[in-house]
Amino acid sequence: MRVLLIGSNGYLGRFVADRLLADPAVQLTALGRGDDADVRFDLATGSPGALTRFLDAVHPGVVINCAGATRGGARELTRHNTVAVATVCEALRRSGCGARLVQIGCSSEYGPSQPGSSTAEDAVPRPGGPYGVSKLAATELVLGSGLDAVVLRVFSPVGPGTPAGSPLGRLAEAMRRAMQSGDGELRLGGLGAQRDFVDVRDVARAVHAASLSAAQGVINIGSGRAVRLRDAAAVLARVAGYGGALTELDGPPGAHGAHAVPAAHASHVGHASHAAHAAHLRTTIGHPRAESDHPAPPVAYPDGCGSWQQADVRTARDRLGWRPRINLEESLADIWMEAACRI
Repeated sequence: MRVLLIGSNGYLGRFVADRLLADPAVQLTALGRGDDADVRFDLATGSPGALTRFLDAVHPGVVINCAGATRGGARELTRHNTVAVATVCEALRRSGCGARLVQIGCSSEYGPSQPGSSTAEDAVPRPGGPYGVSKLAATELVLGSGLDAVVLRVFSPVGPGTPAGSPLGRLAEAMRRAMQSGDGELRLGGLGAQRDFVDVRDVARAVHAASLSAAQGVINIGSGRAVRLRDAAAVLARVAGYGGALTELDGPPGAHGAHAVPAAHASHVGHASHAAHAAHLRTTIGHPRAESDHPAPPVAYPDGCGSWQQADVRTARDRLGWRPRINLEESLADIWMEAACRI
């Protein structure tokens, strides 16, 4: 099977490439802006005609689009996430290759959801920011293209290679600095959000499965379980062996002042009742730091999705035969391993 992978040097694309290269039945060609791509092509500025000529020459059976931008202004996000996908769709329509398209979407397309709920694919998308809007527009282009296409809406990817600028990447870096300086207290803000974390290697497995399937439309890719960022921070501290206190500056809703997670006693995520675990994470600090000390930067999720996101992943199970395999603790351990190498 000939597969054209667009965006192979990105966070998700690297793991998708590894997964496909491990399949002896796949002949992989990488297209992207970097020097390591087999073919250099910028979707945001290249013409559909140029891409069509390449598709006709390579004649792939599947095109996987992992390219896109997660940061920048509305114009940049639109160019890289929407215009680029319009180029792919138009090139595929013009080409005689008849390739199947696997487009990587994201959970920001849904926007905020009701706490306690699981978001299914038939939910009405209400993105809360320009990134989600640009990705939703790309999804609509794919769904309306008439192509053999599937969009995988990936929730919050984690694991090795997690960008240093992401919330969990910033958290690991702040912890690394605290351990390096022997700091017994790490002050953090923005830990109240709950997100559905899914390991990037499981995402790559889902992309591989979608390439081989006949499924069309939108399919959620997540763990099916929301986890508070403060709980993830507690597990990361235990994995890292950080014995200090994680001081939460903004506290849970309805709480006042700073609260601390006794990192040495952090429990496994998901293995305690919500009430007991929440109480465990809300121990009041008796001796706060001096005002001159500076907290670590907030690690909140600026994704326009509010305080809660959790995927309904039954469609992925039923139509792709896919389930997540890697638990959050393993993902966090891999994030920490990379951060620790910088000590």
